Amino acid sequence: MRLKPVARFALACALPAPAALLHAQAVTPASQIGSTAGGAAAAAAGAALKTGSAGLTAVPEDFSKLKIQPGFQLDAEVFDEPDLSGQFRVGPDGNIVMPLIGPVHVAGETLAEAEQALQDSFKSAQILKHPQVTLDITQYAPTLVAVLGEVNNPGRLQMLAPHSLLDVLSFAGGETQMAGGKVEVRHEENGEVTTKTYPYERDSNGDSIAGVMVHDGDTVIVPRAGIVYVLGQVTRPGGFLMQEDGKLDAAQAISMAMGTTLIASTRHILIIRRKPDGTFVQFEVSYSDIIHGKTTPPQLQPQDIVYVPNSKVKTTFADVQGILTAATTATIYRTVE
Repeated sequence: MRLKPVARFALACALPAPAALLHAQAVTPASQIGSTAGGAAAAAAGAALKTGSAGLTAVPEDFSKLKIQPGFQLDAEVFDEPDLSGQFRVGPDGNIVMPLIGPVHVAGETLAEAEQALQDSFKSAQILKHPQVTLDITQYAPTLVAVLGEVNNPGRLQMLAPHSLLDVLSFAGGETQMAGGKVEVRHEENGEVTTKTYPYERDSNGDSIAGVMVHDGDTVIVPRAGIVYVLGQVTRPGGFLMQEDGKLDAAQAISMAMGTTLIASTRHILIIRRKPDGTFVQFEVSYSDIIHGKTTPPQLQPQDIVYVPNSKVKTTFADVQGILTAATTATIYRTVE
């Protein structure tokens, strides 16, 4: 096992980077975007360029999986019936209102399914015997997802369709070296907010979150891994990321700092812990008793500081404020296999 320096960090969190841009991929233009007329090959390709009221826009790679949502504007062309054709907005109820046949529910349907629903409505209303309807999407209502915490490009993501949590993290540039071993997803529905936590190890293949879908309005949070600081008479003083399960004891922390120096006092070491109110408490531990198996090493908490004093300096007289200041500028290390 070796240690890789990650960064120099203060105890406070870093500021987020600018918001991520729309994930999109432009390919060869098509004559009609989203139209099923002319074959499903264009729709399956999943992307094309089109000119709409907002100018030239890019249809992203998730277009082939796109389902109509409230807020979309559809261009409906009824063959040889210009009076029945036009542009129609999908309302909050998921319906569009077509001439003569009234409301037709299209939300949650693909373009092909919506076209079939319109044709069936014209037939059942006995307006047309053999209707041929072609739909195109002229305006989208993108899915907005906020991604916060330890990702390389935190901010708001725009997507045309719900994606898996693994995809969302990828769109945000992936996790940073400071990320912990879990991901939180906050979802609001009918005024109630629920938060679910999913385990995710950076070196895994992502199976634990590949099946978790992220929806419009969700917030994805990647918490920072717990950090403990080992300072004083150790070979490699600094901050160390806690293991994926968040557990680390004092003996393991000193081992990650490559052990004590020759002039270290192993009889008494100092552990400084931040309380919820922002104040600090300190207590002494006999490192000599720990390494001789006489006592169990105490479990550490995130932001704990383990201070190994000089053999000539008693821990009672340790400069606690100086130790706290040293922790704010300590190099952070991540364990690398």
